[in-house]
Amino acid sequence: MLARAPHLDDAAAMAVPGPGRGHVAIEHLAVRFGAGAQARLAVDDVSLDVPPGEFVCILGPSGCGKSTVLNAVAGFVAPGAGSIAVDGEPVGKPSAERGMVFQQPTLFPWKTVLQNVMVGPLMAGQSRAEAERTARGFIAMVGLVGCETHYPAQLSGGMQQRVGIARALANNPRVLLMDEPFGALDAQTRAMMQEALLGIRAEFQTTVLFVTHDIDEAVFLGDRVVVMSASPGRLIADIAVGLPRPRAPEIAFSPEFTRIKKQCFTLIRAESLRAFEQRAPGSGA
Repeated sequence: MLARAPHLDDAAAMAVPGPGRGHVAIEHLAVRFGAGAQARLAVDDVSLDVPPGEFVCILGPSGCGKSTVLNAVAGFVAPGAGSIAVDGEPVGKPSAERGMVFQQPTLFPWKTVLQNVMVGPLMAGQSRAEAERTARGFIAMVGLVGCETHYPAQLSGGMQQRVGIARALANNPRVLLMDEPFGALDAQTRAMMQEALLGIRAEFQTTVLFVTHDIDEAVFLGDRVVVMSASPGRLIADIAVGLPRPRAPEIAFSPEFTRIKKQCFTLIRAESLRAFEQRAPGSGA
């Protein structure tokens, strides 16, 4: 399980985002893939406003465009229409200020844990000594003290994801973008990572956009759950999660958790059935 470091040193503390940073504004976003008759509309007219420090989970059926929205915010995918801004600045290309954590860890296999986490601070202009202090602070934050000299191949999947989170946070991002980061983990490790992520989020108050297809995960983690339709993806619901923080796993048995989960389930099931019918023989899809 990720552990909260007792104290961040000065270098790591400098990487804690300032208050009011990380306002994400998505307005009438549309994304197409391909050209001409083969073009496919993946996301259609998505508008979403995320205040600084909010944790928003994006939920929807398979293939609905959840990851496409996240990739557009990251700057990996160019909008076909609409706009995306972070703190009023238009998103035009990838930036370390929008840290990305993918489902599969994307660590440099030839670098140690410490070297992987140092990459961002070094690119930001920190000296090697400063970058190492920053990296060690975040490695402690994610509970991997003692693993600094390990290579990714020597780590479990959950440990690799911890390194990915530490590496993203070491860049002092305004927004943390997470694309099903725990989807490949076993159930127990996944639950531990969810709890740990909430602890880190409480420490940093970073804005988080978290893509998942797991309803329980979305309700447990989020301040809000936004639900997308079947492809082309549109936002069909924006559900406030009023569950108190900090959250423990037992909250999943509460009546309010069950109510929100049922609301999400009903929406997702309807959209999944619609998508299935569209693809069925004779449907004209």
